[in-house]
Amino acid sequence: MTVALIGGKWKPILLFHLLEGPRRYSQLQRLVPRASDRMLTRSLRELEGDGLVRRTVFAEVPPRVEYGLTSHGRSLVPILEAMSVWGTSREAAR
Repeated sequence: MTVALIGGKWKPILLFHLLEGPRRYSQLQRLVPRASDRMLTRSLRELEGDGLVRRTVFAEVPPRVEYGLTSHGRSLVPILEAMSVWGTSREAAR
């Protein structure tokens, strides 16, 4: 079930960047430049639909939207950190 929720190319990366706090869409675009707008939007919507990410729209002109982790999303912190450590140690072994 976990793989179904956070699997894919961009979801773990987005979740990792959201660990530091809420981010605007444009910030996520800069942090994940290789993701197309379509894939970024799709991944965020799926994460939101699965209850891992919260989308907050602020009533401003122009509208401001932020994405942040829900409490359910924050429960993934140990998993995401372990994935990061594993990936870093794997690259160091090369």
